Amino acid sequence: MAQRAKQAGPRPQPRLYLVTPPVDDASAFATPLSVALTAGGAAAVLLRLADADERSLINRVKTLAAVAQDKGSALVIDGHAELVARAGADGAHLRGIDAFNEALATLKPDRIAGVGGLASRHDAMLAAEAGADYVMFGEPDISGSRPAFDAIVERVAWWAEVFEVPCVGFAAALDEVSVLAAAGADFVALGDWLWREPQRIASQIDDATQRLSLPETAA
Repeated sequence: MAQRAKQAGPRPQPRLYLVTPPVDDASAFATPLSVALTAGGAAAVLLRLADADERSLINRVKTLAAVAQDKGSALVIDGHAELVARAGADGAHLRGIDAFNEALATLKPDRIAGVGGLASRHDAMLAAEAGADYVMFGEPDISGSRPAFDAIVERVAWWAEVFEVPCVGFAAALDEVSVLAAAGADFVALGDWLWREPQRIASQIDDATQRLSLPETAA
C-alpha cells in the first residue's frame, strides 16, 4: 500500500464527523442535526438507524440526507449498504472487514465505503488496499465497549504516519478530541454525548472545533 506523501507544510486541520444516536423519528432529529451542522460545518454525518421495515428506513435516510447535504456534509449510513443508492445517501459505514468486503461492490465506485470495528492492524490494511475511503479507530462495539483510549491514540498515530487513506478517530468525550487530532486523525467523530443536551449542541460543536486546532509540535 502507498505511503502517506510527505507534506511541505503543516497538515490540514482535521474535520468533525458527527455520529448520531439510533434514529427512529427523522423529523424530530432533523432540528438538532441542522443545529449541529450549522454550528460546525462537519464533513460528514454517520446516521445510525433504529430497527424498522425497509420503507421506513429509506424515508428516514431521505429526510436526514437532505438536511446534511444542504449543509455541505456527506450522509453515511451505519450498515445498510443496500439502501444507500435508493435513499439518496452518500455512502455506508461497515463494521468489520467481512461486512466491508461484502458491501464493497454495492457501493463502489460512486459511493463512500468506510469501515470501522477493525480487529487488527492487518484488517485495517486489507480494507485500505481494497478501496476503503476511510478507516475508523475507537468506535464502541454493539455492547458499548471499545479499546483503551491509549491504544486508540497509538493506532491513529501509526496510521497517520504510514498510510494515505484517511483515518477517523472516535471521541467518546470532548476531552478526547484534541488528543486524537494531535495524534494525526484526519477526522474526529463525535459520539452520542453530543446529542444528550440539545441546548448545548452548538456550544459543544464550537468547543470541539476549537480543539481540532493542532499545536505546532504535532504538525
